Formats: sequence, structure tokens, C-alpha cells
Amino acid sequence: MALHRLFQLSSLLRSAVSVTLSRNIGISAVLFNRVKNLDPVQKLFLDKIRDYDTKSKTTGGIVEAGPSYQKNLSEEMTKLQRLYGGGDLTKFPDFKFTDPKMEEAAK
Repeated sequence: MALHRLFQLSSLLRSAVSVTLSRNIGISAVLFNRVKNLDPVQKLFLDKIRDYDTKSKTTGGIVEAGPSYQKNLSEEMTKLQRLYGGGDLTKFPDFKFTDPKMEEAAK
């Protein structure tokens, strides 16, 4: 009886340890990849994203946008202002909600 109980506990312990280890190995693999050299495709992708980020910060907007892009953007903004009644379309609108007046009902 005691031997049977010991085997049950050992199998429970083994399954709990295997689940914990598999989760920890999954997390540590992600962390290990950050430290370790990436594969060439990942490295190229990250380099391009970082390059685009520095270019967009220096230009202050869309990278390599020509005059035709600026013309199309201004035309579309004019159309939207005409459709939706003007206002600044580059900022989020301010919403002002008022609480309705509630009256207590007689019991």
C-alpha cells in the first residue's frame, strides 16, 4: 500500500516537474535568443526596422515621401474637412459628456 502511494506521488511530482521545466525552457529560449546572435533573416529584418526608425525620426514623418504624397495628403485632408465640417483632423477630438439629471422615484 505504501509502495503504491509512493509511485502515485512520484508520477504526480514527475508530471508537475515536466510541465514546469517545459514552461521555463520555453521562456528561457526566448531570452537566450535575445542574447545570442539572431539568424540572418531576423537580423536583417531588425536592422531594416531600426534604419526606418532613425530615418523617420530625422524626417519627422513618412520616410521618402515625395511631393506627390504631400499633394495627395493635403487633398484628402481638404475632402475630409469638407465632409465632416472642418476642425483639426490631426488631433483626437475632445468629448464632453454631461451627467443626466436623475430624479428619485417615490416608493
